[in-house]
Amino acid sequence: MSKRWYQENRRDPWRREARSKGYRARSAYKLKQIQDRFSIIRRGDSVLDIGCHPGGWTQVAVEEAGDEGVVIGVDLLATSPVEGAKLIIGDAMDESTIQVINEFLDHKKINVVISDISPRLTGRYDTDQAISLELSTTVLDVAMGVLQAGGTFVTKTFQGTGIEGLVDAAKDRFSNVQRYAPTASRNASSETYLICRNKLPRARKRANGRTAMEQVSDHLEEVGVVTNNDDHEEELSTMVGLRRLSRREEE
Repeated sequence: MSKRWYQENRRDPWRREARSKGYRARSAYKLKQIQDRFSIIRRGDSVLDIGCHPGGWTQVAVEEAGDEGVVIGVDLLATSPVEGAKLIIGDAMDESTIQVINEFLDHKKINVVISDISPRLTGRYDTDQAISLELSTTVLDVAMGVLQAGGTFVTKTFQGTGIEGLVDAAKDRFSNVQRYAPTASRNASSETYLICRNKLPRARKRANGRTAMEQVSDHLEEVGVVTNNDDHEEELSTMVGLRRLSRREEE
């Protein structure tokens, strides 16, 4: 851990505020600011938090949905219990995990899907941005399978190559898509959040029956980006479910 990183985190007002208010991560304030701006979660809503560890966003979702709501968090890592939420250790892309979610919901549709999922940063911006784009697109495809018509989807991504393809894929599935950078994000961060509201009953014709991942892959090819990473296998981390683990962690 570098001295500079330690000093910056000590001075971080959002980290201090989160700790004083009992939130598990400073990122809780990003969701609170999104909520203040867009009112994405209403009392009584059913909310799915994908990639919920360590639970900061889940805590905020419980506060906003209230006692009448249902909040479910899913992650490959075990998350300490959050009062008022149901937590699942699993891969949101697996049918078995979706079945557990449906059991918690009594097979009702989700009102809101939120995701602050992020790759384990390598320090190489192009690599980190590409992995983040893949994760965000994957979560969008998962959300389309569980969200009810009129529902809301929020995910984090990083500015850079391919983000326009993700935005277009979201616009084919929601009537309102906006980008938003909370003030709680670090000043040096290029992260942005897609706020996607009012899920359409059917995707627009431009999607042509394709998944969001297929659309984003097509967009990357159009802008001259090669998506085959075989030549960089040793440089890139390996994706397990919806979280990327370094090779050291895998060992």
